[in-house]
Amino acid sequence: MNKQELVDAVAAKTGASKASTNEAIDKVFAAIIRAVVAGDTVQLIGFGSFGTGARAARTGRNPKTGEALQIAAAKTVKFTAGKAFKDVVNS
Repeated sequence: MNKQELVDAVAAKTGASKASTNEAIDKVFAAIIRAVVAGDTVQLIGFGSFGTGARAARTGRNPKTGEALQIAAAKTVKFTAGKAFKDVVNS
């Protein structure tokens, strides 16, 4: 499912227009992004949690030449599915 299909599905369930549904979904995504960038964890009970993680610097290899190269440390975004979500998927 892509974003447009999500907008269509939510608009069909709520009876709201696709334009207002798209705007609401954009605002939800923006709020989640702002919170995670600020270092907060966003917990949606029954759905899951969004947060940040850290990836340490490491040595990798160029697959073409085999030459060793340094890969810089980076922040990552993590999503952990909630129990209710996992239960529905596994049923």
